[in-house]
Amino acid sequence: MQPGGQPNMQQIMEQAQQMQQQLMTAQQELADAEATGTAGGGLVTAVVSGTGELKSVNIDPKAADPEDTETLSDLVVAAVRDANRAAQELQAEKMGPVTGALGGQGLGGLGLPGM
Repeated sequence: MQPGGQPNMQQIMEQAQQMQQQLMTAQQELADAEATGTAGGGLVTAVVSGTGELKSVNIDPKAADPEDTETLSDLVVAAVRDANRAAQELQAEKMGPVTGALGGQGLGGLGLPGM
């Protein structure tokens, strides 16, 4: 800090650049990661990216009863929800340290008043 309790602008800029790099790295890791969800004891499996994009759905032939498509639909929805929950946990794990460093205040966590 400079005299008078004002933060050094150079330090603030360096800190912001470091945080931006950490954020970009975490976002790339999430884009590359996959989370899997299952339903019906593994009869239906869904895979989503770490950012929540649905990548694939695998349905065991045992789950494909033409007389009961409603249950199959429910299993697909449950598997996708499970995969999305896993992706959200992954997001919290990857992004938590970066957003936590901001103090939950956006740029205000950098010591910039009024932001």
